[in-house]
Amino acid sequence: MPSRGKRWAQTLLNWGPRWICRYEFRRQTYARANERPVEFAFVFRQLARLYPRSVLDIGTGTTALPHLMRNCGFLVTATDNIRDYWPSGMVNRHYHVIDDDITNTRLRDEYDLITCVSVLEHIEDHAAAVRNMFKLLKPQGHLVLSFPYTERAYVRNVYELPGSGYGRDFSFICQSYSRREIDAWLKANDGVLVEQEFWQFWRGDFWTVGDQVLPPLKVGAEDKHQITCLLLRKRG
Repeated sequence: MPSRGKRWAQTLLNWGPRWICRYEFRRQTYARANERPVEFAFVFRQLARLYPRSVLDIGTGTTALPHLMRNCGFLVTATDNIRDYWPSGMVNRHYHVIDDDITNTRLRDEYDLITCVSVLEHIEDHAAAVRNMFKLLKPQGHLVLSFPYTERAYVRNVYELPGSGYGRDFSFICQSYSRREIDAWLKANDGVLVEQEFWQFWRGDFWTVGDQVLPPLKVGAEDKHQITCLLLRKRG
């Protein structure tokens, strides 16, 4: 039975998070639906399929994804390049996030599975980022990626395209990758493509362009699509 002093201390420590949760709940506003339901569904389907022991999430930001994966019993490490992509600082109240740049990572452990959800498109040196993700995987480990994608065309920054619905004032780019980039990553890192999904979220040809499609449509590689979810495996 905890002492009265410990109970009071716990009450005081819980007051702040409770106030924040209540404040955010009461001030909810609808901006737009995003791609997380599709991406998170893909992530958790792979977790249920592979049941890794150790997981690394790259580019966590303020999301609760590492917390949810930890709730499943996995040992989870979360990282984000806070100093470069969050100039005003960033606090994730769901999980501890290590400040690390995946293009020049300081991490040394190896992981059974790495997740990188809607992050790689914002990293200009994507080849270095993917190379280090593969280095941090154990042999036969898996990498789950999602990002804007069109099968036959790479775009450096979709926010600058005519008809883009948002992002022009963002301080970072949003690349839309293609088959050429995926093939280059796999060749350079001795990787294997295990599974790929294609999704249409917009009426236009690229991510953010045209009217939004809700609910989004799961389609084939030859159909119009603007985002992909990938499962890659490291050989060895």
